[in-house]
Amino acid sequence: MIDKATLDRAVSAGILDAAQREALIALASANGSNPSPRIENGSLSVDDQMRLVGGGNDIFVTVGIVLLFSGALFALRAVLPGDSMMLAALLAAASWAVAEIVTRQKRMRLSSTLLALVFSASVVAILSDFISKQFGLPDGINFLSLLALRDDAVPMGLMMSGGLIASAALYFVRFKVPVLAAVVAIAATGLAFLAAVLVYYDQLTSGAIAAPASRQLAEVLSNALVVPLVCGLIIFAAAVLLDLRDRERQTVWSDCAFWLHVVSAPLLVHPLFILATGQQVLDGSIEPATGAGILLGLMMALFVLVALAIDRRSLLAPTLAYFGSIGIYYLISGAANTTGIPPFALVLLSIGALVILFGAGWQRIRGLIIRPLLPTSILDRLPPIKA
Repeated sequence: MIDKATLDRAVSAGILDAAQREALIALASANGSNPSPRIENGSLSVDDQMRLVGGGNDIFVTVGIVLLFSGALFALRAVLPGDSMMLAALLAAASWAVAEIVTRQKRMRLSSTLLALVFSASVVAILSDFISKQFGLPDGINFLSLLALRDDAVPMGLMMSGGLIASAALYFVRFKVPVLAAVVAIAATGLAFLAAVLVYYDQLTSGAIAAPASRQLAEVLSNALVVPLVCGLIIFAAAVLLDLRDRERQTVWSDCAFWLHVVSAPLLVHPLFILATGQQVLDGSIEPATGAGILLGLMMALFVLVALAIDRRSLLAPTLAYFGSIGIYYLISGAANTTGIPPFALVLLSIGALVILFGAGWQRIRGLIIRPLLPTSILDRLPPIKA
C-alpha cells in the first residue's frame, strides 16, 4: 500500500496534483484499507494526535519561515523606508505564495499556522495605515484622543474588523487553516468592545448618565465585564456547535472549534473570576470572603465538568491558572505558615499534579464523571468517551 509520504513525493515530482492525491486518500479510506484521514466537504481530515505540529520537518520549515520573513522585514524596511503599507502588502503576498506550497500542497500544520498569522498581521498593518491616511490620523494617536473622532469611529471600526474578517475568510477558503477561526473571533470581539465604548460615550455626552466619580470608576469597569462575558459565551457556543458537527474530531472544523475554545476561555473565566472573588479591577487586590471562596470553587468545578463533557482541555488552561493564582493559594496558605513551605511552591505542586492527572487520564476521568451524570441522549451528541 502506498503511504502518504510517497503520495507527497509524487505531488512534488509532478506525477500527481494535490486534488488527485486527496482523491486517492479518500478512495483508500472509503475502502477501509487505510486509516488515513478522510475528505469531508472538500477539506482534508486531520484525525491525528498532533493537531498543531505535523512532525520534525514541519518544525524545520517553521524555523525557515521565521528566518525568511524576519530577513524580508528588515530588508524591506531598508528598501522602503516610511512606506509601511507597501511593506505589509509585500509580506501578505509572500505569505500567500509560500502557503501555496507549505499549506496547499504539503499540509504542514505548524508552518501553515504561522503563515496564516503573518498574513493576518500584514492585513492589520495594511488596514491601519489605510485608515490613518483616509481619516488623517496623526502618528502616535492614543485611545483617548480617538474619542474626539466619534463620527468616524464606526466606519474605522468596520473597516478594521470587517477587512480582517473578510481577508481571513478568503484565506481560509483557499487554505483551510484553523487558526483563522480565532482571528475572526478576536476581530468580532474587538468590534463588540468598540460598540460598547461608543454606546457608553454617547450616553455620557448626551447626559443620559452622569460621569462617574473617581471612586465609582472601579464599579464602572466591573460592569463593563459583561461585554467580554457575552462575547465569550457566543464564541463558546459557536465552538460547541462545530464540535457537535464533528464528534469524532476528524475534519478541519474540529480544529477551528479548538481555536475558538482558546479564545473563549479567557473571555469567560476572567469576568466570572472577578465576580466570584470580588477582585478589584483597578489594583487587582483580592480579599474573598467565605461565600466568595465557595462560589469560586463551584465555578471552577463547573468549568471542569463542561471541559470534560465537550472533551476540550483548552477550556481548563485559564481555569487552572486562575484557580492556582488565588483559589489554591488561600486554601493552602495556612499549611504554609505552619510548615514553612512557601505558598507559591504549594500552588505549583497542586497545579502540576492536576495537569498531570488530567493529561494522563483524561478519557478515563471523562468516563468516570461524565457517563454517570448525563443521559444517553446527550452523550450520543457529545464526543465519544474513549475509555
